[in-house]
Amino acid sequence: MSNNPELIVMLTHNDRTAENACQLFEQCKNSKARFWGFKEEGLPLEQMKQLFSYMKECGKTTVLEVVAYTEKECMKGAKMAVECGCDILMGTLFSDSINEFSKENNLKYMPFVGKVSERPSILEGTADQMIAEARQYLEKGVYGLDLLGYRYTGDAPALIQRFVSEVNAPVCIAGSVNTYQRLDEIKAASPWAFTIGGAFFENKFDGAFNEQIDKVCSYISAPDK
Repeated sequence: MSNNPELIVMLTHNDRTAENACQLFEQCKNSKARFWGFKEEGLPLEQMKQLFSYMKECGKTTVLEVVAYTEKECMKGAKMAVECGCDILMGTLFSDSINEFSKENNLKYMPFVGKVSERPSILEGTADQMIAEARQYLEKGVYGLDLLGYRYTGDAPALIQRFVSEVNAPVCIAGSVNTYQRLDEIKAASPWAFTIGGAFFENKFDGAFNEQIDKVCSYISAPDK
């Protein structure tokens, strides 16, 4: 995949969309980030639709990440993504029904792999299991995979490195990317993309929201020394 992973800015904290997501996007729409999204919980649907529509007007690629663990709830999230005109559906536990629904609606589907539970999410399982699962989903035609790398209960950097190198598809490292060391690990693994949400709200990259976004974009695209 690309040597410069894409930052997906998530206007979310603790796996819920921030109430001031609309104002934040307005403040940050001219930052370097091209991919923007949020979660299925936290804003009324009409506000979600308006915000995603505005993001697209501003030339952004849009992402809805669904943190749900039953087929019914996951499908509800997929339908929201289509109603909002999103480009990419991330998250959900994989199901054939959501995969088919996504294909029918030109939605790029990137389901979770591994055993995912709780909110904020935690990830359990072995690298072997997750890689096998990913390959199974790819055979069924998903666009890519959502790997909750830093929510993993085991060795996160080793899992990320191995998963990205052995899965031949877009992989997004989602959740808890909150230090420059983790950015270095992501650069080394070179996935397609990674998300940051809570770390910007907690000022982990030091500055106003838009300054932190630009710092991360510049850092991730800088050539290795």
